[in-house]
Amino acid sequence: MSVIGFVLALVLAVVLLGLAFIVLSTYNEIVGLAQRIDKAWANIDVALKQRYDELPNLVQAVRGLMGFEQSVLERVTQARAGYRPDAPIPQQAVTSEQTTGAVKSLLAVVEHYPDLTAHENVMALQAEIARLEGVIADRRELYNDMVYRYDARIQQVPAVLLASIFGWTPRPYFKADPSQTGVPDATLTPG
Repeated sequence: MSVIGFVLALVLAVVLLGLAFIVLSTYNEIVGLAQRIDKAWANIDVALKQRYDELPNLVQAVRGLMGFEQSVLERVTQARAGYRPDAPIPQQAVTSEQTTGAVKSLLAVVEHYPDLTAHENVMALQAEIARLEGVIADRRELYNDMVYRYDARIQQVPAVLLASIFGWTPRPYFKADPSQTGVPDATLTPG
């Protein structure tokens, strides 16, 4: 083998190794981002489940003390019934926003009842629900940040060249349905 042949073989080997390194490091980076998204979603799911478990306690605690606000309690109960942990993320986001809106309405109404705000049990449940709403919001922000990083990365070179080979597709954000972004109704109306 001539010197030129050896140099060409060496250059080709270095190029192939470089390409293999780029493919492997890109693959590992995307897999890592996907795992972070899955972990962030699992953390949201835990908080949603905790809220799901606490809502009946709050509804039960205020049901007997709220004489004519049954429609608010029904909204919370209906929103809670929509929780499906196996539903697609966009559907869960809509359900979460509906539940958040219903809970905000309930908490706003509770503020109008001095008898309710005097009960320690109601106050403790209200504080726990408010804490869980904050946790959900924080975890949702982290999830959406991970989705942004993943979605942006799979659209950059060289990942975009590998996306179809490995089946990388954009992940959905956990975002509010535009119809669910208004101010919750907390009017006091006899029913």
